[in-house]
Amino acid sequence: MRSFAFASALAAASMVHAGPTPTEEELPRRADSLPAVTASGNAFWAGDERFYIRGIDYQPGGSSANLDPLSDTDLCMRDIAKFKELGVNTIRVYSVDNSADHTECMKALSDAKIYLVLDVNNPQYSINRDNPGQSYNDVYLQSVFATIDEFAKYDNTLAFFSGNEVINDKPESVKSAPYVKATTRDMRQYIGSHGYRKIPVGYSAADVSDNRMQTAQYFNCGTDDERSDFFAFNDYSWCAPSSFQQSGWDQKVKNFTGYGLPIFLSEWGCIKGDRDFGELAALMSDQMSAVYSGGLVYEYSREGNGYGIVEVSGTSDEVKEEPDFDKLASALSKYPAPTGNGGFTSTTTSVACPTVDNVWDLGGWDASALPAIPPAAEKYMTEKAGTGPGLKGSGSQDAGGTSTGTASPGAGSVTATASGDNGNAAGRPAPPMDMSIFVLTGIVGLFTLGGTLLL
Repeated sequence: MRSFAFASALAAASMVHAGPTPTEEELPRRADSLPAVTASGNAFWAGDERFYIRGIDYQPGGSSANLDPLSDTDLCMRDIAKFKELGVNTIRVYSVDNSADHTECMKALSDAKIYLVLDVNNPQYSINRDNPGQSYNDVYLQSVFATIDEFAKYDNTLAFFSGNEVINDKPESVKSAPYVKATTRDMRQYIGSHGYRKIPVGYSAADVSDNRMQTAQYFNCGTDDERSDFFAFNDYSWCAPSSFQQSGWDQKVKNFTGYGLPIFLSEWGCIKGDRDFGELAALMSDQMSAVYSGGLVYEYSREGNGYGIVEVSGTSDEVKEEPDFDKLASALSKYPAPTGNGGFTSTTTSVACPTVDNVWDLGGWDASALPAIPPAAEKYMTEKAGTGPGLKGSGSQDAGGTSTGTASPGAGSVTATASGDNGNAAGRPAPPMDMSIFVLTGIVGLFTLGGTLLL
């Protein structure tokens, strides 16, 4: 349920307050003490300053716990204290309860100068890569839009992910691409139709050599209302001891030069070898700043896969720091964000849609065609989505009501109409990690050192 405490307090004050106007400190505060982050050119901006994501992935308990860490005040307060010790400025959360209120935790994050990158899907409400047409329906979109309604009101909501690794190394998974991109389009249109500030929307991709070029191109092709606001991917190719060149990161920077959208790593931090987080030396340098906008370390809490930097015990106050905690804090301190504009490209540009072939097989969809929004979901563009189903709903993947039509190019505006600027079907990859945030996980391939992105 959305919280209107701040608006109600202001209204009450204007109607019945007989004395002096209350000061800002006397009124309840929203989580808006941080400047909203925007995407412009191929970079993020907090006000007029270049913004680099220096964060960590956060889902205590993993997928099996099926809990929302941002609706549990005790839980989030416990962990925000640790985030401050680390020195991160962003967290990624993979799953939230869109029927709950998140005011206290979002305010606490804002007070700690921490932004949120949020996946809008959860195990019950997501695009099923094995049956994408059936799972792209009005029940699914109602849940997605309800999540937007809840988190769009917080200025420290940095961005939304429309999906995570839905396209993976299974060739047939490419058939889900039009439905994930349609969801991206729908989210951007919903944000604009309801006058929210222009919160960036994009996709978190698997790092798969067979389709990485096409995936990156696909989410940055087509009309302005169809393209993503950014592109992110999960990259574990730098395994210590390594280097900018040995890991292949130099080639990736070359590949993405001129891509035209902000790029960041939605997961990074290989655990093969000595995990010293030396990647930050490159990620926060002029070797990468002209193309990349930082990234999110995988992950905060240890969930049986060896990646966590703390051990947590349920929702108790107990947090045990692993050796990697101090290593990450030290690396973040040693390698600060670059100063100035980092050599960014000021113009946002699109690329040509990848050609449909036996590798990039869209399941009958043309290179630039997308499914139209399901008819039963069209009303949400003029009406709000209402209360979300939360994490205990009956699910959407078999709810029917699918779209069989093709959207007309340019249909649906993503321009804000009021104030402000204008599926996780799979989760963490199996290698190098063996736990998924969602039930439809897949295996992620690695970038080959000689791979190129033809733009």
